[in-house]
Amino acid sequence: MNQKKTGIFLRELRKEKNLTQEQLAEKFGVTNRSVSRWENGVNMPDLDLVMEIADYFNVSIAEFLDGERKMDMKDKKTEEMLLKVADYENNEKMMFSKKLCRLFLAALAAFCVYGYLDIQELTSVGMYENIANFLLGLVFGVLLLGVLFTSRYGAKVQAAKQRLLHKGIKQ
Repeated sequence: MNQKKTGIFLRELRKEKNLTQEQLAEKFGVTNRSVSRWENGVNMPDLDLVMEIADYFNVSIAEFLDGERKMDMKDKKTEEMLLKVADYENNEKMMFSKKLCRLFLAALAAFCVYGYLDIQELTSVGMYENIANFLLGLVFGVLLLGVLFTSRYGAKVQAAKQRLLHKGIKQ
């Protein structure tokens, strides 16, 4: 797959429908900067967006990814496989989101319990001191985890997963 070629193809498809980058971005709920990056071959849309874009422009996913129209019929097996991969990716994102949400809720609860202990001035009393330290450690750890997953590091982890997934598809 050639990202530049796909980007040029996307630009042609957009111009065929007389759309600006802003209008296309609004249609798919992204920024016009994202559309610009796609068209310049800097990066690609997520797989679920690829399917929506291909459907919107009435081309197959394979045609979109190859960056050219094909005269023969759509390759159904490839199309089905890509749909399965997209479903898997969406399920993974949903599961990750739920786990992260539970983790943040646990940190919020820990913070509330620590706040209660602090108000009662129990954070430096015997057994409560250990509990308070544990709760603060939990809150700090979850915040650190949140920063990592919402930073470029999280994007690198996702990119590594995508590469592994694509290796599995090729085999």
